[in-house]
Amino acid sequence: FLHDKANPPVIYRDFKSSNILLDEGFQPKLSDFGLAKLGPTGDKSHVSTRVMGTYGYCAPEYAMTGQLTVKSDVYSFGVVFLELITGRKAIDSTQPHGQQNLVTWARPLFNDRRKFTSLVDPRLEGRYPMRGLYQALAVASMCIQEQAAARPLIADVVTALSYLANQGYDPTTAPAHNIISSSSKERPKTARSSKNDEGGCSRW
Repeated sequence: FLHDKANPPVIYRDFKSSNILLDEGFQPKLSDFGLAKLGPTGDKSHVSTRVMGTYGYCAPEYAMTGQLTVKSDVYSFGVVFLELITGRKAIDSTQPHGQQNLVTWARPLFNDRRKFTSLVDPRLEGRYPMRGLYQALAVASMCIQEQAAARPLIADVVTALSYLANQGYDPTTAPAHNIISSSSKERPKTARSSKNDEGGCSRW
């Protein structure tokens, strides 16, 4: 809604898991619009602003230059989606060295399909459809592309996730990582690693 229905679009600028609340019907609600910013209008491709946000969720181009676009929110959404898939935090100092930044840890694993299962929250105990995992990782990978232009629009992300959510799966069947469909061998697009993921965003 903020990107597609609002005119000009509204860039949330601090999309993170702790700002997503659930009502009694488990419908998500965004909170804390204090950093929201009106997006670019006319021929403008971005708005320039002081870098604000939360460490681990900021898009690299925004953290480095202060240039804000709707694709900045898409990157942050990708981080939150990775949190859902992996069961990890965006930044977790309790993890081993090299694994504390979720995006930095996950990106190399996108290159090897044999390692996809290592990205899954172990609390699922292997009960997930492998094809669904491939599709979810493809969406997450595209959202966290280093280059903003390579990321999808949030409307396209919604379309992909709506399709994924409508796929049936019986959790009482055998663990899905033992059943790999020949129709699901496509890898998610890979994002290049960046040393600037942390940028100038605050840690809190």
